[in-house]
Amino acid sequence: MFSKILIANRGEIAVRIIRACKELGIRTVAVYSEADRSSLHVRLADEAICVGGPRPDQSYLNIPAIISAAEITDVDGIHPGYGFLAENAHFAEICESCNVTFVGPTSKAIGLLGDKLAAKDVMRKAGIPIIPGSLAAVKNKEDALQTARRVGYPVIVKAAAGGGGRGMRICHNDVRLVSALMICQSEAEASFGKGDVFVEKYLQQPRHIEFQILADKHGHTIHLGERDCTIQRRHQKLIEESPSPAVDSKLRRKMGDMAVRAAKAAGYTTVGTVEFLLDRDGNFYFIEMNTRIQVEHPVTETVTGIDLIKEQIRAAAGEPLRLKQEDVTLSGWAIECRINAADPSNGFSPSPGRITMYHEPGGPGIRVDTHIFGGYEVPPYYDSLLAKLIVRGQTRQEAIRVMQRALEEFFIEPLRTTIPLHKQIFSDPAFWRGQFSTDYLDQLLGEREA
Repeated sequence: MFSKILIANRGEIAVRIIRACKELGIRTVAVYSEADRSSLHVRLADEAICVGGPRPDQSYLNIPAIISAAEITDVDGIHPGYGFLAENAHFAEICESCNVTFVGPTSKAIGLLGDKLAAKDVMRKAGIPIIPGSLAAVKNKEDALQTARRVGYPVIVKAAAGGGGRGMRICHNDVRLVSALMICQSEAEASFGKGDVFVEKYLQQPRHIEFQILADKHGHTIHLGERDCTIQRRHQKLIEESPSPAVDSKLRRKMGDMAVRAAKAAGYTTVGTVEFLLDRDGNFYFIEMNTRIQVEHPVTETVTGIDLIKEQIRAAAGEPLRLKQEDVTLSGWAIECRINAADPSNGFSPSPGRITMYHEPGGPGIRVDTHIFGGYEVPPYYDSLLAKLIVRGQTRQEAIRVMQRALEEFFIEPLRTTIPLHKQIFSDPAFWRGQFSTDYLDQLLGEREA
């Protein structure tokens, strides 16, 4: 087991990792930017080092500064959290070359699965269903048009690298496709340093279902059931729950088996997530595999009782899995709301600033993962996530009622947040019935896909 781990991240995930390390008896090192000098993760860690200016490229993406901090503090592991360098194969490779364990998969696995086209090819060869579309990056508009006419409109243009909704456009005709192709290539180049894009069939009104994977370095791989991440805005998740109201036990077994096969086909070790789209006829298709801990991992922890951060650290340390597939059971229902410093009434514009009043909900069945507090200054440089509100109930209806109560008790003032939107969603009959697809939020807000 590790003696000391550096957390190459900030915010709530850095706090979450520090807590897990403390319970495992591992010392922690926080890195921080000049804007995060008074942040909670800095206060909670055993040691802390400033790695640069407020902008991410000056600090949390500054690989030389982070590696120097690791060397100075003599750590034997680096945990990247999610975002920033978590899925950066080059960073993982540098950690490997410096004999510091990267708490995640190998650089080879990150590189393979970070390229959506390469990942799709691996899954296709492993017999895992993939969405019809390009088998290679589109070279020009003629190539894109040929693919679209083969699979039929609507189609979606996607960046081969990266994620988070950037470099993605839905197209219903040739004119839109040609325009979207240039836009997505430009966005992909700017966001991920690689302009490759591909075209695939756009599934209308699907569910977004993902399976949590646990794998060790000894050839053992299991899944921990599914999460339903269908409620999202422009490919950015907002609400997640486990289990899914659209997945029964038979489909869970089938999709879970495919998720395990996908991880094994990629030679994957440690914690990861296999993501699928589920259509209205019950067919599902692989879309990508995330090679990190997910923002929404607490819902899986809540229904399984398994601490995923601790399991991730144990796997990175070379320990074998302590669980077999038959040991995994789902108990109750968990839902997570992402509370962001963003104004839904104004196009989700960012809302940074000082929090003068903070009160988080409490009581049975409620968990809050956050790094904020009264008097905290939310900086304008980073993702707007303030907190994750997770609730549990014996049934989905009970979990929804617990969430409604929790949202009423949650105060983050004077910032504009997504709490009012969550209240609106949790009072909607369609959400109560579990009848929604990935365009649910666009319809609720009267928005159209960009």
